Amino acid sequence: MAGRRHDPDRRSRIIDSALAVIAENGVAGTTHRKVARHADVPLGSMTYHFADLDELLREALTRYAGRISERYTERITAASSLEDLVAAIVDLVHHDLGKAPDDLVLILELYTLAARVPAFRQITHDWMQQSRQALERFVDTDTAYDVDALIEGLFIHTSLDQPTRSRASTERAVRRFLS
Repeated sequence: MAGRRHDPDRRSRIIDSALAVIAENGVAGTTHRKVARHADVPLGSMTYHFADLDELLREALTRYAGRISERYTERITAASSLEDLVAAIVDLVHHDLGKAPDDLVLILELYTLAARVPAFRQITHDWMQQSRQALERFVDTDTAYDVDALIEGLFIHTSLDQPTRSRASTERAVRRFLS
């Protein structure tokens, strides 16, 4: 009898593969079979590690939101003045939030899923709460809420608009908003 293959990173690889499959096929096109194929694991590993597809999606999108939140928080907390904050926000919009090619798709898929399925709203809530807390080093709670929404909106518009919005335009908008 052959020994069981030792694969301590399998669960994590499945989660990362789920993100790749979501980016390629959308949440609606994500299946256990596609994720297992991408992760190069037996299909049975899916149900061994995750009770159902929703659990896998929640874990994958929670991991993804955590990664984006880390980038965001890192950039904002590195700022030491209002001028630095403006520069940090521009960098977030034009670089950090869309650092990987799949970022825009994954962010929009997460928003769409959270809009449709209340159980997924906690992921976006936690992400937004952490973002606002980082901003509250510089601005009050209400302004942090508004600036966070501005950042998200500018990122989406900058990512989708043609021609792409310039960094100078984004900087003007942020300055106007914070003045």
